[in-house]
Amino acid sequence: MEKLSSNEIQEQLNSLNSRWELQNDYLECDCKFQDFMEAFSFMTRIAFAAEKMNHHPLWENVYNKVNIRLNTHDIGGISELDFRLAKKIDEVLKGN
Repeated sequence: MEKLSSNEIQEQLNSLNSRWELQNDYLECDCKFQDFMEAFSFMTRIAFAAEKMNHHPLWENVYNKVNIRLNTHDIGGISELDFRLAKKIDEVLKGN
């Protein structure tokens, strides 16, 4: 897996939901849900997808809010794998 260039990251960022931002070499997304159960259910669905991809997010949950940060630690930056997981997260969010 190769680290994407700044131009490649910007180009792919445009293909994601507008909630995604580039912050300190991470793709970052803040999500808000009706309550804790909805947030936890969302995290569970993402956990199964992440495990299948063997690519795990750095995330935080406080009640109905989930902050997600994606980065490929092995290469010290953002890779295609981060964008694949971000797109999967966008698909799950559309279903909520």
